[in-house]
Amino acid sequence: MRASAVEVDQVAIDAASGRKLSREFYARPVLTVARECIGKILVHRTAQGDAAGRIVECEAYRGPLDLAAHSSRGLTRRTAAMFGPPGHAYIYLLYGSSWAINLVVAAEGEPHAVLLRALEPVRGIELMAQRRGRAVNSRHLTNGPGKLTQALAITGDDYGRDLVGDILFLEDALPVRRIGRSPRINVDYAGVWAERPWRFYERSNRYVSVAPRD
Repeated sequence: MRASAVEVDQVAIDAASGRKLSREFYARPVLTVARECIGKILVHRTAQGDAAGRIVECEAYRGPLDLAAHSSRGLTRRTAAMFGPPGHAYIYLLYGSSWAINLVVAAEGEPHAVLLRALEPVRGIELMAQRRGRAVNSRHLTNGPGKLTQALAITGDDYGRDLVGDILFLEDALPVRRIGRSPRINVDYAGVWAERPWRFYERSNRYVSVAPRD
């Protein structure tokens, strides 16, 4: 009996998903990694259970020349993870109230990172809704860098976390074809660097944090 198109598509999705990304994925130029992050699955395993979401928005930061990057200020206690080997998490406090997660990429000593700005929930959605105090179908569960970390219970304790380990990691998924680009958000202080189109997002996805979402 011939499988339907829907069944075939689901088989393809299942085959592509669930494979943890290796160190090699992160050990590449930051703009390449940022674009290819769109559609990948971010997973965090906790004692409460697993929670995961598709990355639908992210930004590339290419320090130390990039004045929008924290690493433009040099190697400090705060930025040490960015100067380390690729495939680790750089976590920082956003506006003093919520955490933001970045993926350290490129090569050791080359402080480049990808900020994850928005996710589309895919697993552990009820747990995410409980943590956020929102309905399970609310776009506000994960449509911002501080919201997605709260939903996945990612905190400063995950600073430097190995993304090739078993606690916090990315899973592979089918590539996203409709990817948009724009300047990064809230980096006006960075002068000409603020104009670089280094924000990537999945077009028409309701979880993207701010316009454009077409």
